[in-house]
Amino acid sequence: MILNAGTNRPVSTPRSHPKLRAISFLSSLVLVALAMAQEPKIAVDVKTVSVLATVRDKHGKIVPGLTKESFKLEEDGKPQPIDYFSKESDLPLHMGLLVDTSLSQRRVLEQERTASYSFLDNLLRPEKDVAAVINFDFDITLLQDFTSSRPKLQAAFQQLENPRMDTQRGQGGGAAGGPGQGGGSYPGGGRGGHGGHGGGGGTHLYDAVYLAADELMSRRQGRKALVILSDGVDHGSKETLAEAVEAAQRADTVVYSILFADPEGYGHFHGGGMGPYGGGHGGYGGGHGGGYPPQHSEVDGKKILDQISKLTGGRLFQVSKKDAVEKIYAEIEEELRNQYSLGYTPAKDSAPGYHKILLSTYNKDFKVQARDGYYLESRHTTASLAQ
Repeated sequence: MILNAGTNRPVSTPRSHPKLRAISFLSSLVLVALAMAQEPKIAVDVKTVSVLATVRDKHGKIVPGLTKESFKLEEDGKPQPIDYFSKESDLPLHMGLLVDTSLSQRRVLEQERTASYSFLDNLLRPEKDVAAVINFDFDITLLQDFTSSRPKLQAAFQQLENPRMDTQRGQGGGAAGGPGQGGGSYPGGGRGGHGGHGGGGGTHLYDAVYLAADELMSRRQGRKALVILSDGVDHGSKETLAEAVEAAQRADTVVYSILFADPEGYGHFHGGGMGPYGGGHGGYGGGHGGGYPPQHSEVDGKKILDQISKLTGGRLFQVSKKDAVEKIYAEIEEELRNQYSLGYTPAKDSAPGYHKILLSTYNKDFKVQARDGYYLESRHTTASLAQ
């Protein structure tokens, strides 16, 4: 104890004075808070997760008239309450058609053109639904942005054509937005252009799905779907199959695939060396040699298209003598008119990244077709003191 020299009374030191101890404690809290403010924190953007679903009975027939109480939903194995429910026939639709115009499709292109226009003409409701048309080979071109105009859509389908067999196209991905320079014909050119790769040819299926989802669908709200018409064989894409699927999942877009394979479409492209459709430099074979399409026999296009569709909540269809493309389009139209839309909000402490979704009904005879999961975005935040 310290005594005052004049009174012999004890003098309170800063350590023993209760008010000063409180001030010191508060100062420590401020310092801790300031230190925390300098450390980045990882948070997640919690949003409502939308799930589009089609329900079929054990005979494969679409089941209409279900209610919110008919469904049960799980995320990563944990039950989730359904916050939102609607019958999708009442909601606007954004539809994108991705048409493969590579040389392997040259014999079926006219049939694709006619059936695709009839499909949109029957599907789109005036002043409610819109569609866009994209073609891809070793270029990816937005022929028509979202519109409900029948004349504009018809004009876009008339522009569908196989690539010219010369060395002028596919001269590498040009500057973003530069028409005629690879991917520059697509809005923004994607990530540095998704056109030809080093003068090579190919079918940029993965790039087309990625760009349609990332640059068209991700900017739209509501019901969104893509329809791919292709043999499913990709050659030359910058994006991978996984990246294409992820882009569609992040954009909440259902992908339907129509396998339109023409076995004879791969023939009559023999050669090599320096020619326009052989291998070698500047040729359509893109340096793989031995004609077009290079190494396509090693790729199962049906499995690829099936994977894209299943993981996004869509379906794979295959054109055959029994199932014409017109019949397939009618089935897709029926699905789109009988979808259910469900929504739920993930827990606030959910980790960023991919989360599995399992949607089912309480009727075990019903089968639900829906997306496989979703991505929860992460963001870096910095703590700050309240003023």
